[in-house]
Amino acid sequence: MAYFILSIYVFALVYITVYCLSQLNLLYHYLRQSKSNTLPVQDTKNYDWPFVTIQLPIFNEMYVVERLIDKICEFDYPKDKFEIQIIDDSTDETVGISQNKVAEYSAKGFDIKMVQRDDRVGYKAGALKHANTLAKGDFLAIFDADFLPRKDFLKATIPLFENEKVGVVQTRWEHINQNYSIITRLQALQLNVHFTVEQMGRKAGNYLLQFNGTAGVWRKQCIDDAGGWAADTLTEDLDLSYRAQMKGWEIKYLEKFGSPAELPAEMNGLKSQQFRWMKGGAENARKLLPQVWKSDLQFSQKVQATAHLMSSGVFLFILIAGLVSVPLVFLLETIVVDVKYFAVFLISMFSVIAVYYVANVEAELNRKSYIKTLLKFILLFPVFLSLSMGLSLHNTIAVLQGYRGKKSPFIRTPKFNIKTIKDSFQKTNYLPKKLPWTTIFEGILACYFVGGVAAGMYLQNTTFIFFHALLAIGFGTICFYSVRHYSFK
Repeated sequence: MAYFILSIYVFALVYITVYCLSQLNLLYHYLRQSKSNTLPVQDTKNYDWPFVTIQLPIFNEMYVVERLIDKICEFDYPKDKFEIQIIDDSTDETVGISQNKVAEYSAKGFDIKMVQRDDRVGYKAGALKHANTLAKGDFLAIFDADFLPRKDFLKATIPLFENEKVGVVQTRWEHINQNYSIITRLQALQLNVHFTVEQMGRKAGNYLLQFNGTAGVWRKQCIDDAGGWAADTLTEDLDLSYRAQMKGWEIKYLEKFGSPAELPAEMNGLKSQQFRWMKGGAENARKLLPQVWKSDLQFSQKVQATAHLMSSGVFLFILIAGLVSVPLVFLLETIVVDVKYFAVFLISMFSVIAVYYVANVEAELNRKSYIKTLLKFILLFPVFLSLSMGLSLHNTIAVLQGYRGKKSPFIRTPKFNIKTIKDSFQKTNYLPKKLPWTTIFEGILACYFVGGVAAGMYLQNTTFIFFHALLAIGFGTICFYSVRHYSFK
């Protein structure tokens, strides 16, 4: 039994290490090219600007829809060269707010209209698919409700489509409320990795990139050629990105051009977003991996695509490693094995530290002081590591459902127009009112790993104490904030 449990633990560590090595590979490619990565300078003085359709998929976003529409109508782009589609499937006051904005800006000469459906079939993917049949533009710029795009967004992205192979231009997400709380700080830490090391690393390594669902522009012909928006996964953006690239289209990613957005400010909104991303990733692995390996992509592209599509599975193995490590505290003395050999798995920890350091310190685009940025990273990273582990139960359920093919509705992440510490989400209509069983189990797991720490101290076996302490703090914190951010009214 002892050797069986140890083998499960080692297998989990191997999976985690392989995942971390794939991230290290992206870091290598990122560092190889990052110094020369600058925003392309376009000569647009006499440019013949094409007609663009701006699509705003909305569902119950009463707190942020006004500011989004206002920002879009501030675009520095010829007014007769773009239309605005407010794709509103809302079932609350958001509809009225959107209609008022349509009336306001129509009176000012903007080509702006509501696009509504009788149902939510296909959720966001279904809404975009329907809206595309009505779109007049050859290029489709998409923004979720929480974004505040820059005035020069279209002038920075549209000229890149002069290359007829370019099907998508994606910009980097910025965070308007990064300093609101520990929750938003930690999200920014993780997202900065994706929008620097991951995206640019894939670009430099000639791997498949990803459209991130918003703050980007699609060539309409590319969408049609790739088979259009599909609602059979929860991450329709990743799905269409891969299908387009396997058709020969290119994705251009602009690391140096930021599109500001609001991060989820409360724990349950963050968890719903994580669930959608993790399950959608697993669904796309199930759907796309056979196509990837049958395609004409290079072998290195297929390997990295596999690592990308299966990356959400790392949470499953973090949870497994944590669960079996507690009984190992009691069983290690009965096993003839030298624990010093486990040091080889420290490469995964060093890889993660390196990737997050580069993304959040070296690549920090708005850094004012290296020392302050470094100190902030040193303080935040252990907390990030702990809370990421604490999300492993929640995300594992999402991953397993995705691999099994179990369908679930698209649960959008509500935003509350939070920019500064003075803003609050407590008195809103979008806080959840039912406590799920997973939150209770997160509390139970926190106690379980506290027991692991106590057992290690009692038996004077320090092998897992740090690991169990991180898990106990992570699960306890996730449980605490999940309960605190529920509305029990």
